[in-house]
Amino acid sequence: MLTRAPAEPGVRRFEAEVTSVDGRNVTLSETYFYAESGGQPADRGTLGGVPVTDVQKDETEEAVVHTLEAEPDFDAGEEVAGVVDDDFRTYCMRAHTASHVLYGAGRRLLDELGYGGFDIGEEKVRVDFATATDIDDEVLVELERLTNRAVWDSRDVTWEEVPAEEATARDDVAFNTKTEEGVMADAETVRLVDVDGWDVAACGGTHVSNTREIGPVTVVGRSNPGEGLTRVEFAVGPSGIRRRANVHRAALDAARELGTAVEDVGEAAAELRAEKESVESDLRELESDLLAGRLAELDAVERDGATWRVGTIGGFGPNDVGEAAKDAVADGEDVVVAVGDGDAPFVVVAAADDADANAGAVVSDLTDEFGGGGGGGAAFAQGGGLDADPEDVVARVRDGA
Repeated sequence: MLTRAPAEPGVRRFEAEVTSVDGRNVTLSETYFYAESGGQPADRGTLGGVPVTDVQKDETEEAVVHTLEAEPDFDAGEEVAGVVDDDFRTYCMRAHTASHVLYGAGRRLLDELGYGGFDIGEEKVRVDFATATDIDDEVLVELERLTNRAVWDSRDVTWEEVPAEEATARDDVAFNTKTEEGVMADAETVRLVDVDGWDVAACGGTHVSNTREIGPVTVVGRSNPGEGLTRVEFAVGPSGIRRRANVHRAALDAARELGTAVEDVGEAAAELRAEKESVESDLRELESDLLAGRLAELDAVERDGATWRVGTIGGFGPNDVGEAAKDAVADGEDVVVAVGDGDAPFVVVAAADDADANAGAVVSDLTDEFGGGGGGGAAFAQGGGLDADPEDVVARVRDGA
């Protein structure tokens, strides 16, 4: 056995013989440090009083290499004391077991379920579900509820080695070939972790002995990492408690501002959003009417049998003015030339088909004279960045641009 950590996760202190020392890398006759594997990070702690910065299987996967912060003062053949960081090991045990419980909740909610990945981070844990079910907000909340219910039910967690043939023949066993490659590769037996009556999975990690040791599980959110997967992230321990408190505080604040109960915040927010969208729609309609009125009030210039509406427009952007100019032409105006009233004027030109005017040519003449750039066709064109006073641009158009 490379490490005794999965079999005896409660051991935090041990003594072992040093079998090799290569600079900062140390191997032991046996170890209770967990080597990074299957989405669970390496243990932290000390060997001979020197901090351990990493624990990995060697290239042959026949030994565990402990990388120390500094070269040790002990040599091969000596006995050395190992101390596994209690807080971090406990966190990893709780987080890893919580991932199994979450997957068990997925078994009860998700269709065509498969296990696509797992990882323990400093602040949160992820489980990747391969499923045909859309994990929407309602499903996400139910996953959290079922997970915490299983924690509350204080289900025993056990592990054992079973023949590989027996494990692979069982339909109830979850296999994650992406992160648990070491569990199945050329092995005669498979280590199964069983959350009593809730979930069974092939797993080489460290776990608590009962789900009540996990504590509250707070689902953080979901995302789509690709490959047909849905990633669900959750937090356990202090980070999960902080997040739950923050969400509760935010819900209370929202309820107070909306003048409703917490359980009615969603409905009240939906009503407020609908009102906001209605007001915004009314405002856009009013602005459109105002802009249309301003274009209709622009000075008229008669040219080649057509009436040109020419002048400056303030308070609106080029896109809004452009759309309004096209609408004005559609409603009967011959030509509309509107110049933005600002530090860097823009110009929009819209022309009716029978107006004997080319909008693109007008914009081209103006940008040739006043700088900037733009373009368009005969019916509509616009330009921007003109280096001139807006009234000078308007005067140029009136004079025959």
